[in-house]
This record gives sequence, structure tokens and C-alpha cells, in this order.
Amino acid sequence: MKTLAKIGLGAGGVLVALAGVVAVRTATFKAPAAADLSSVKLAPAVRVDRALAAQHLSQAIQIQTVSHQDPAEDQPAEWDRLHAWLQATYPKAHAAMTREVVASHTLIYTWKGTDPSLAPILLMAHQDVVPVTPGTEADWKHPPFEGVIAPDGVWGRGAVDDKGSLVTLFEGVEILAAQGFAPRRTVMIVSSHDEEVRGQGARAAAALLRARGIKAEFVLDEGQAIVSDNPITGGPVALIGIAEKGYATLKVTARAAGGHSSSPPKDGGGVVTLSKAVAAIGDHPFPMKFAGPGAAMLTALAPSGPLPIRMAVANAWLFSPLIVAQTAATPAGAALLHTTVAPTMLKGSPKENVLPQDATAWINYRIAPGDSSAKVMAHTKAAVGDLAVDMVWTKTPDEPSPVSSTNSLGWTTIAAVAGDLAKAPVAPGLVTAGTDSRYLAPVAKDVYRFQPMTFSLAGTTMIHGTNEHLSLENLEQCVQFYARLIATAAR
Repeated sequence: MKTLAKIGLGAGGVLVALAGVVAVRTATFKAPAAADLSSVKLAPAVRVDRALAAQHLSQAIQIQTVSHQDPAEDQPAEWDRLHAWLQATYPKAHAAMTREVVASHTLIYTWKGTDPSLAPILLMAHQDVVPVTPGTEADWKHPPFEGVIAPDGVWGRGAVDDKGSLVTLFEGVEILAAQGFAPRRTVMIVSSHDEEVRGQGARAAAALLRARGIKAEFVLDEGQAIVSDNPITGGPVALIGIAEKGYATLKVTARAAGGHSSSPPKDGGGVVTLSKAVAAIGDHPFPMKFAGPGAAMLTALAPSGPLPIRMAVANAWLFSPLIVAQTAATPAGAALLHTTVAPTMLKGSPKENVLPQDATAWINYRIAPGDSSAKVMAHTKAAVGDLAVDMVWTKTPDEPSPVSSTNSLGWTTIAAVAGDLAKAPVAPGLVTAGTDSRYLAPVAKDVYRFQPMTFSLAGTTMIHGTNEHLSLENLEQCVQFYARLIATAAR
């Protein structure tokens, strides 16, 4: 009994000591050291004509630069219209900058700085929009390509993604040019024409800049935004993407003899083999880890969160399984912590009474930083085992982007302007979708992904969906952001 008592006392002492360590670490927990944003001398606010900016966004939405999966359905004349409209609408910006066209309709603008020793900054916003799903037009509050200006904003496809950024970026440049602003640091704008489908424009722009030996101080593209109801803090947070996931689609094919459905083979044929393979792939997800940019976001915001979150993150060495479980409670949260696997398309027989000679599935992967397409292929082959399927990439995968610094000139400038406008904390984040900025990484020190727009979590569902619109407050906020960012970074 004495031995048991000693063991009990020892265990109790360990628990008390452990509780003490957790309490001290929680009480003293601070966000990881980051750049001092207060050291950034911000350019002052500019005067924005909100009504005129709204009119301009409305006009841009009416130009139907829709990128289809089949490029034969595109209307190149609409891109010509948009280019002519930009030149006519922003004459002072075009007088201040040189303009080049690559890959048929991708635009590269250069506002030459007075100090060639300074690395340029490079801002991005694409011209194309996704189609409206046929048959859903009547579900829109306002027609998707009329650019209706209402009290609650400018409505239409592309109002947010990404003509909202394109128009407000040019509004900011026009304002600065009209004021006679002369940048010391060169300012560049890359506006691709096919971000939503192929990304050939951004690739061509990157190749040209690389051939010229350009290495930008930073690139800024779309990707993340100001979330008004961040689940960690309960309030607004400006999230700036410091990395984005890779993108790859795997084609999985089961070959079979085919034939008449009245005499199916004993093993069920290609469809059965394929279904087993897809199920095996889905049953072997990539492990979730409290690491990388997703973890960096949680760590940066935890000091502003409630006590349980602060305690868990401050003591991640002990509570990381709990943090992972809680974060993964939603699909969006889980996507921050691992490479995702999504079967998206299936193809079998062309007729219901014919056994297919091949059955095919397409699996889309969003590859987390730290993983690679080679790791994905090896992981998937292990999951499938000895099932008789062929697996090939539909095209060369896009690998995860490098992770950009949170102590660089680019980060401090963007974060300082964003935080001042949002009146909110700023945190790094991971973009789980894809942007054109991935192709510009070789010509920049750092790449960031942020749209200066404020949305609730529920409000983000309109992007690529029904009733896309940009509030008038967001419209003005974007113009302020781009004007002040350029004036701060390039003066």
C-alpha cells in the first residue's frame, strides 16, 4: 500500500507540475516575433470618388471576358473591348506607365521609378471571370452581366473576382498620377487574361520578366481578405496569404474487356475496379499536422482569442492533437492542415447496356507546402495497392509555392497598410485555392496574396457563385489600399 501511495503522490506531483507549466506558458504566451509595423511610415489617405469608381466597375462587369473550359467558347473581342476601355477610362495612369501585351491579351504595365537601384514592386489582378452556370441566371438578384449599381454595392460576375481588384487598382494609380506622384521605386502591374482556366498569360509574363533579369521586392495578388467574423478572435482579421497550395489532377483508369451488360464478368468489370480504387484513395487521406502557414495563422491570432485557444496554442507540444481536431471540424479548416484529395469526375460506358472498355476517374489534389506531387503519387499508389488501374497526371502539376517572409519589406508594407485600413490584427495565412502569383515566384523575393475587401465567412460563398457583388464600402477601401500601398512602398 505504501508503494501505491508513493506512486499516487508522484503522479499527482507530475500533474501539478504539468498544470503549472501549462498555466505559465499560457499567461506569458505572445505571438511569434514579427516585423514592427509601427515603423512603417504610411502614405496618407487619398480622396476617392466612390460614385465614379462604382460606375467604372459597373462598366467593366458589362464587358464579358468569360474564360470557358473550352477556349473555343471564349470571345477574344471582349478582351479587346476591356483593353480599350482601360485606356480610355484611366488616361493619366496610361500616360504615366508603359504598356505591353503578351500571350495575346495579358497586360504588363511599368511605372518607372527614379531610383533604378530599388527593386520594383509588382501588383496583379486578372481580367477574366468564370461563367455563370446555365439555368441559374434567374437566381441572381440583379442580372450577372449588367453591372447594376445598388445601395448595397455593384452587382455582377467579376465584381469581386477579379475585376473588383483590377478596377480599384487602376483607380488608385489614376489618383496618384493625377496628383503628380513620381515613384522612386518602379511599380509594375501584371494583368493576365486567363487566370481562371489556363494561366498561360501569367506564365508568359513571368518568362519575359525573368529574361529581363527583374527581381521584384514583392508580388501582391488576390487570395485572402479581411474576415469580419474570424472564428479565432470573434472579430475582424486581415489575413495575408504567405503561400498557396499546389494543384494537380490525377487521371485513374481501369481497363476492361467491355462487352454486353447481359454477360458481366465475375469481377464486375472496369467500373467495379475503378470504384475500389477511388474508395481506397479516399480512405487514405494525408495526415493533418499543426505545421506550416496554417499553423502560423493560428499561432499569430491565438493571443487575441479566448482562453482555451490561447492555452492550446501556447502549449502545442501537449495539445496539438486537440488543435488539429478542432481546426478540422470544418472542411475549410481541415484544408489548412494537409494535402486534400477530391474525386471530381467520372467516365464509364457511353450506353447503359454496354460494359465499358475503360472506366476513368479524375482526382484533384491541393498540395500543402511541405508535400510535393511526387509524394502525392507515391501516397496514392500505396493506397491503390495491386488494383489494376493506370494513374497519370492530366498535366504537369503545379507544386506548392515557397513560403514568403513575415519580416520582409514587402510584408511590413502590405501588413501596415492593411491593418491601418481594417483597424484589425494582421496574420499570415495559407491560400488553399490557386492564383496566378505562383508563376511570378521566380521573379520576386516574396509573394503575397491579399484583396483589401472585408467579408463575413458566409459572404465569401458568392465568389464564383450566385449574386457576386462588391459593397460600396469595400470598393472605396480597395482604392484607398492600392493608392496608399503604392505611395508607401514606392516613394
